[in-house]
Amino acid sequence: MTGTQGPARTATGRTVARRTVVAAAGAVGLGAALVACGSDDDSSDAVAQTPAGDGANGAAGGGEVLAKTADIPEGGGKVFEDKGVVVTQPTAGEFKAFSAACTHSGCTVGDISNGTITCPCHGSQFDAADGSVKKGPASKPLGAASITVEGDSITLA
Repeated sequence: MTGTQGPARTATGRTVARRTVVAAAGAVGLGAALVACGSDDDSSDAVAQTPAGDGANGAAGGGEVLAKTADIPEGGGKVFEDKGVVVTQPTAGEFKAFSAACTHSGCTVGDISNGTITCPCHGSQFDAADGSVKKGPASKPLGAASITVEGDSITLA
């Protein structure tokens, strides 16, 4: 650092070196950036584990037909962003549902293929059979959602 600036005075009259003020401002900025990035807190799990309801918390009401079984590819799945769920078919005839909100920062998951649900925001990957984390940065599994398969219809339970 160059220049001849001397120490700054605070409102209480204390003298503070300019370097201290700059370091403190940087720490505050870093903290704000980390909060904006998201976290692995339980807030997304609360929504993820309550898929039935009035839709006010991002989850759909019970009994609504989401898809036909033929719409969900084996080893893959489909994201229902407006309902906040992802439905997968890990093996032939077995259907699972999870919150579509990534547990890392709340982004909606995207691609579901080869038994893996991938979040496009930071690359987290989840197992399409049980929602467990296959690859971070997410450290918590996707919350389970309840579905019912009757005939060829998949509905939210």
